[in-house]
Amino acid sequence: MNIPLYLPRQFKDESNGIKVLAGDIGGTKINLGIFIAENNKMKLLKETSYPSGEFNTAASVIKKFLADNGEAMPGRICLGVAGPVLDEEVELTNINWHINAKDLKQELNVQEVSLLNDLHANAYGLAGLEENDFVTISAGNKSIAGNMAIIAPGTGLGEAGLFWDGKCYHPFPTEGGHCDFAPQSETDISVYRYLKAKYEHISWEMLASGMAIHPLYLFLRDIAKMEEPEWLAEKMMHENPASVISTSAMEENAAICMEAMNMFARYVARAACNLVLKMKAVGGLFISGGIPPKNLKYFQSDFFYRCLIKCDRMEELVKSVPVKIIMNEKTPLLGAAYYGAFGRSDNN
Repeated sequence: MNIPLYLPRQFKDESNGIKVLAGDIGGTKINLGIFIAENNKMKLLKETSYPSGEFNTAASVIKKFLADNGEAMPGRICLGVAGPVLDEEVELTNINWHINAKDLKQELNVQEVSLLNDLHANAYGLAGLEENDFVTISAGNKSIAGNMAIIAPGTGLGEAGLFWDGKCYHPFPTEGGHCDFAPQSETDISVYRYLKAKYEHISWEMLASGMAIHPLYLFLRDIAKMEEPEWLAEKMMHENPASVISTSAMEENAAICMEAMNMFARYVARAACNLVLKMKAVGGLFISGGIPPKNLKYFQSDFFYRCLIKCDRMEELVKSVPVKIIMNEKTPLLGAAYYGAFGRSDNN
């Protein structure tokens, strides 16, 4: 799959051979890798994952990674981070970290440090993906050129866009996952009231990310009065509830879990439809994040697609959009590597 991204240093001879330490720093785990630029592509040399909760700073986990892998500090570092990057610094949304690119550059004594929102990095990762890295939900109309969008239900809900300038795509981040949730049905209204009794602001992230799965289950148990099997309640006391629910749903051994995942998939579909309309993303919609690849049958279903395209007078437009699930979990890490090697102009 060839998606032309705006990477101003990609086809310059001096970029080949450059090593980049790339990172994907999320609320649950941190993925770090050493990449080298070869023939205008990024080749992964070494990679390690760490639990986010075991570290307090970006510098500490980078030093640990280099020591674990016997690597010297490379000249360039690029980190995809779960939070809004403003003026080369970020307060991460789901872990208590502050990262300043200039301070990190000085502390680690490297040539370049770049920070990207994790969905911004995810979008750049499209440059390194092949056709077998995707599962197609709808072929759409491939003859229509235009913007693209990417949505990622994971620990949180990430959203980004790719602006089409007529020749190539320019990825840009958003914080659309924190926009207001919009109830459409009586069930939605009941879910909203259930959550509103506990939280001040009900965003799409609270309905369409990993943090939504257990609350949706509790809504079905406590408000809809669906049966909770004793074995399931016992299991959730000792394991991560969201993982137990999604696994039980995939195995079809608890009706309440299957309904919770149906509700979750519907809310992801509605959030994705909203994103397509806002971006006029006729070039394509990519669904990323850690949850969809592990719960494919809920995202490959006719139910999911019907929920995605339901938008009254704009339904034909949304039907024209190619929809794909990104199966490669390294996409944000790959995107950070591509941006670190090729993404900054010579004036930066």
